[in-house]
Amino acid sequence: MKPIPNAGMALLQAMASLVEYPLLATFPFLVLTGLYWWTKRRFILMVALCWVCYVPYEYGMKWRLFCSGECNIRVDLLLIYPALAVLSVISIGLAIRALFTITLTEN
Repeated sequence: MKPIPNAGMALLQAMASLVEYPLLATFPFLVLTGLYWWTKRRFILMVALCWVCYVPYEYGMKWRLFCSGECNIRVDLLLIYPALAVLSVISIGLAIRALFTITLTEN
């Protein structure tokens, strides 16, 4: 029987595909930008901008522009991935809270 993977580890493994396909990071950017337009929360916009800044950074790493040739060991991702994940979860939580606030004030 296979062990059940930790949800946090599964999220980080999914984010690891961004190393191979950096353009996938535009999806969270688009989702968060949509949430910003809906909620007008600046925090969500800032997180969306973090995602869009990650795209050229990752392409620079992939094309070896930002590293000296030893790009296989990516210690920077130990900070970047958890930060993007946590900030994105907080942004989604803020958007859900805004939805309930809007719904409750309309009733």
